[in-house]
Amino acid sequence: MTMKGEKSWPLIFIICFFNLYLQRVSAQVPIPAKYDGFVYRTEDSQSSIMIEAFFDPLCPDSRDAWPPLKQALKYYSNRLSLIVHPFALPYHDNSFVACRALHIANNVNNSTTYPLLELFFKHQEKYYNQPTLNMSRASIVDHMIKLMVKVVGNSSLSAIVAGFKNRETDLTTRISFKYGCSRAVTGTPYFFVNGFPLLDSGSPLDYKKWRSIIDPLLGQHSAEPLHFFL
Repeated sequence: MTMKGEKSWPLIFIICFFNLYLQRVSAQVPIPAKYDGFVYRTEDSQSSIMIEAFFDPLCPDSRDAWPPLKQALKYYSNRLSLIVHPFALPYHDNSFVACRALHIANNVNNSTTYPLLELFFKHQEKYYNQPTLNMSRASIVDHMIKLMVKVVGNSSLSAIVAGFKNRETDLTTRISFKYGCSRAVTGTPYFFVNGFPLLDSGSPLDYKKWRSIIDPLLGQHSAEPLHFFL
């Protein structure tokens, strides 16, 4: 997503390449114990197509991209796998906290990760820059904890609070951002299909577009060509 009036792409390019430069001149970026992202569905079949989506939970374009992608996942059933990587856009002031909340929910109960993502999409306007301009960081975190409890459950409140105090969840959220940078992600939503980035990334893809991308990979007829970066 690119906000009107902001030159966000050059900024993100600078951040990404600076990150990569630092990786090369300093120490190795910590390698996580498991692959980054939240598994929505993975299929063991070698014929399954892997989609990776980079979403910012406070990005309107990420929000709009999710329903048609879910529709495609339902249509293709076990022929599609999906992993969503949280990617906090730097010009969304509260995105890092929201991405951290997703990691915490995933640690506490991974069945609540996607319901929480959808809840952020539903209420994301409350966390935009302007409405939270006069709120402290602690107040924003407290507000998000109350939102998390709605899907993770009241019994998990202490674990959620502890998660925001745990340095590990902060580092994991940073790793997610660095991982996106390492794959040259410059905005959200950003999509990879079988490891290749889509040319149409950065904007929501409708269901028809997903059909035009996936059908040829499954040997089915499509009237539109594939849209990959080459």
